Amino acid sequence: MKLILSTHNVTLTKAIEEHILGRLDKLEHFDRWAVDARVTLEHDNTRAPEKQFACSIRLGVRGPDLFAKDVKSDLYAAIDAVAKKIEQQIRKRHNRHKTAKHKDAAKLKSARRGN
Repeated sequence: MKLILSTHNVTLTKAIEEHILGRLDKLEHFDRWAVDARVTLEHDNTRAPEKQFACSIRLGVRGPDLFAKDVKSDLYAAIDAVAKKIEQQIRKRHNRHKTAKHKDAAKLKSARRGN
């Protein structure tokens, strides 16, 4: 998976980068067809202290891209929250696909029975 990491008013340390890579590895486990991930980290001093760090992830997959953004007081918490949101979107997409396949199979089965 291709990673594009951009920051705004945040110094990118090795620890932050490793944390993001670890989270993206988990996301890649859920959807191995993910093409690229664009991660944006922002720090805004003008916001309230409990909402100073923003993290957004755009995950490029087949079909519409998945996007999530969250704002927290801690950068690591924001990264974790965004990764969880993207994970939920991947699960929802996967479940919809499985449901559609099962509906098609049920229709074919009932057509063969003559019902």
